[in-house]
Amino acid sequence: MTDADLDPVELEILRNQLESVAEEMGQVLIRGAYSPNIKERRDCSTALFDAAGRLVAQAEHIPVHLGAMPEAVAAVLERDPEPGDTFVVNDPFAGGTHLPDVTLVSPLAPPEADGGAGEEIVGYAVSRAHHADVGGMTPGSMPAGAREIYQEGLRLPPVRLVAGGEVNEDVRDLLLANVRTPDERRADLRAQMAANDRAEERLGDLLADHGDRLLAAFDAVIAYSRERVESELADLPDGEYAATDFLEGDGVSDDDVPVEATVEIDGASLTVDFSGTAEQVPGNLNAPLAVAKSAVYFVVRCLTDPEIPPNHGCYAPVSVSAPEGSLLNPTPPAAVVGGNVETSQRVTDVVVRALAEAVPDRVPAEGQGTMNNLIIGSRHGDFTYYETIGGGFGARPTKDGMDGVQVGMTNTLNTPVEALETEYPLRVERYALRPDSGGAGRHRGGLGLERSMTVETDATVSLLTERRRHAPKGLDGGASGALGENRIDGERVGAKTTVEVETGTTVTVLTPGGGGYGDPSERTDDSRESDRVDGSVTDGE
Repeated sequence: MTDADLDPVELEILRNQLESVAEEMGQVLIRGAYSPNIKERRDCSTALFDAAGRLVAQAEHIPVHLGAMPEAVAAVLERDPEPGDTFVVNDPFAGGTHLPDVTLVSPLAPPEADGGAGEEIVGYAVSRAHHADVGGMTPGSMPAGAREIYQEGLRLPPVRLVAGGEVNEDVRDLLLANVRTPDERRADLRAQMAANDRAEERLGDLLADHGDRLLAAFDAVIAYSRERVESELADLPDGEYAATDFLEGDGVSDDDVPVEATVEIDGASLTVDFSGTAEQVPGNLNAPLAVAKSAVYFVVRCLTDPEIPPNHGCYAPVSVSAPEGSLLNPTPPAAVVGGNVETSQRVTDVVVRALAEAVPDRVPAEGQGTMNNLIIGSRHGDFTYYETIGGGFGARPTKDGMDGVQVGMTNTLNTPVEALETEYPLRVERYALRPDSGGAGRHRGGLGLERSMTVETDATVSLLTERRRHAPKGLDGGASGALGENRIDGERVGAKTTVEVETGTTVTVLTPGGGGYGDPSERTDDSRESDRVDGSVTDGE
C-alpha cells in the first residue's frame, strides 16, 4: 500500500475522520471531568499519534500542550509499551511540560488492526490536562518562589497507570496520596482514561471500514502537511532575523531575564536559535525545550495557511535549538512551572517580532503576552482554584485587536461566574473590560480585563504574571498597550507573588491591553470596526 493509492477526496475524508476521533476524545474528557478547570475552562488537549510516535491528528485545544506532546510519546516509546497499557507522565525532564499538566499515553491496538486479537500497536491516544493540584509547597502547585522542581509537586516519569487493561492501584494510590484534592484528581484521571479508551474504540471502527487504507492515510496526511508548510515557508523572504524581549523577574529576583531569538529562513526550512537567551534561572521561569519548540510551532502555524492539517508534517521543516543549561533548555532540578505558562508567551512574542522584519504585513502587534495565572487554594485540601485570565490581543495590519481574549500559547475559556461561585468559596466583585487599555494606532490594540474577587475563607494566593513592567509593544508606529496590575485589598503586589490571606480579602487582576498597529493619526472611520467601551469609536453615539 502506498500513499499514491489514496486519491485527494479519499484522503480528505480519512483526515477528517481521524481529526473527529481526536475531537471526540476531547469531548469525552471535558464531559467526564470533575474539576471546573477542565469541564469549564477546558484546560486540556487530546491527540492521535501513529505507531512511530508522529502526531497524526489533534483537537483544537491548547497550543502549549499540543506542540510539546510528541516528547511525551517519545518518552513512553522508550518504556516498551504494550497493548492494554496506559502511561501517566508529568515530568518536564521526561516528556512533560510542567507538573500540573498530567499526560496519559495509551497504545492503540484495536482488534481490526490485525484481524483478531488486537496485538498490533497502530498508534497512540494522548490526553493532557492541567490538574488544579499535584502537591508541592503551595495549593495549586504553582508557587511563585519555587527554586527547584521538588517544591512544585509530585514528579512522574512515564509509568504504567494501567497495565494489561487493569488499573495499577499502587501507582494511582501513590499519586492521590500526594495531592490536596484526591477525589477531584481521581475523577479527572478517570475522564482522561475514558478519552483514550474512546480513541481505541473509534479507531477500531475506522479500521473495520477502511482497513490498511486508514494506516496509509497516516503517512499521506503527514506528507501532505509537510509539503504545504514547506511551500508556504519557501514564499517567505530568505534571511536572518532577530529579536529580544524580557521576562520580569523569575520569582526569586526582580531582574529582567532576556529571551533572544534568531530566526533563519532558508528556502523551505525555518530555524530558530535561542543562543542569546539567559542561562537557567533560580526561580520557576525555566522552560523545557519542548515548551520552546511548542511556542515556535505555534508561530509557524499562525503564519501559514490555517487550513493545513495540524500534524507532524507541519513541524518537520522547523528546527529549534537552545543551549543546555539555559532558560529554554534547563537541567534538573530546575523549577519550571512558570516556564510553561509565562516563558512560552515571551518566546512567542520574540519569534513573532523577529519575523515582523520579514513579513510585517502578516504579524500583529504584541498581545498581552501573559496568561495572568491566578491560583487560590486551601492548605487543608478543601479546594484549589486555578484560572488564566484573558487580555488584549494585538492590533492587526488590517483591523483592531480583540478584547478580553486568551492570547498566544493558551486557548482556554474562562470560568463562568456562576460556576466559580458555586464550586469555590469565592465571590466575584467585578469582571469587565478595562477602558482605554488598548494601544492607539491606525488599528487599536484589544482591551484588557479586570477580574476582582473576594476570598471567603483563609487561603493561599499565588500569582504568576507578566507585562507588569514592560508593556506589549505596538508595530509600525502603534502605541503600546496598558500594563497589567495585581492588587490585594487595593494594594499593588508583584508580578510573581505567593501570600497567605484571611477571610474577606479581595484579589484583583488587571490584565494588559494589546499594542496598536500603525500611526494613530492615520485612524479613519474605515479602520474602525465597531463601538468600543474605551470611547475610541464614536460612530453611532
